[in-house]
Amino acid sequence: MSTQDRFTDDDRTEVLTRIPAQRGAPAPVVAKKKRLGRKSRITLVIAASLTVLIGIAFLGVALWLNSVASGVKRVDAFEGVPEAARPQKAEGAKDAMNFLLLGSDSRDPDNQDGSRSDTIIVLHLDKTHSKAQMVSIPRDTWVYVPKAPNSQYGNTEAKINASYAWGGVPGVVQTVEKFTNIRIDHVVMVDFSGFKEIVDALGGVDINVTESFTSTHSLDPSGTRHFEKGQQTMDGAAALDYARERYAFKDGDFARIRHQQQVIKAVLNKAASGGTLSSPGKLNDFLHATADAATVDSTLNMLDMAMELRNIRGDDLTFYTSPTKGTGTVGDESVVLADTDKVKPFYDALREDRPIPQF
Repeated sequence: MSTQDRFTDDDRTEVLTRIPAQRGAPAPVVAKKKRLGRKSRITLVIAASLTVLIGIAFLGVALWLNSVASGVKRVDAFEGVPEAARPQKAEGAKDAMNFLLLGSDSRDPDNQDGSRSDTIIVLHLDKTHSKAQMVSIPRDTWVYVPKAPNSQYGNTEAKINASYAWGGVPGVVQTVEKFTNIRIDHVVMVDFSGFKEIVDALGGVDINVTESFTSTHSLDPSGTRHFEKGQQTMDGAAALDYARERYAFKDGDFARIRHQQQVIKAVLNKAASGGTLSSPGKLNDFLHATADAATVDSTLNMLDMAMELRNIRGDDLTFYTSPTKGTGTVGDESVVLADTDKVKPFYDALREDRPIPQF
């Protein structure tokens, strides 16, 4: 006959069923069963319920973000760009990503028809997606502009921002890739007229003004705005005036680039701050303002990009200006002269995902 040994506690009952063995041999254990008690069953139900609720919450966030992303305008940034002419990624940098950031400012007095890209930035996200380098290319940099896709213009030297007037976004992609030998993965365009709303949605940004100056092409009704040296919080209109002014400085566009980099870092830090992330209203306003101001290439998945960049803060960004020899003239044009001896090793380091050399 079989025998049963029963052991009980608050949470389990174990039953060991023993079958009589052959004469002289010990009885083997052939079965061991566990039955969860009431406390464990309740714990499992709670855990399962929480899992479902968390899943629903994440789904809700994803649907909300997707609804915001769906409102972003799209552009075919690579249309007509010949694949054979495009640089390839270095073997050790396959997981790195390169973004081309373009800014247009239709209120710029030098941009009467709004057909030029006033800000050109190469953003390199390293292969760990934890650090990034942001390289500003002065808009007057004298470069070779390839013949624009589907255009009769190009195949000549000109200011780099002429590439947009001649060939749109694909023209800029082709020109920047030719100049840097870096393959562009994605393109993001920002209309500076919408940049004001982005800053206002964040409640302003903190900027350290390094020298006092007066902007003479201001959004203020008076047409001017004075900036005093020192730390200050700027609303959208002030931040835009600060980032776009160049006539008040001896080094013109180089000062403007420095200020643009300051504002970009301030926006990134404010957007990633607890005050924004913990406030559904502020976060919603910021995302919608950004969506209204931005145009992205047709291949860019906004949710994937948000996930890739979610841990990047201002301190994780290193800012550079493309190596130059300063300003000069070509014919009757005032231009920025690229330092050809430094340009190649500078961009080779980015292309290969290596530290940028110090010059």
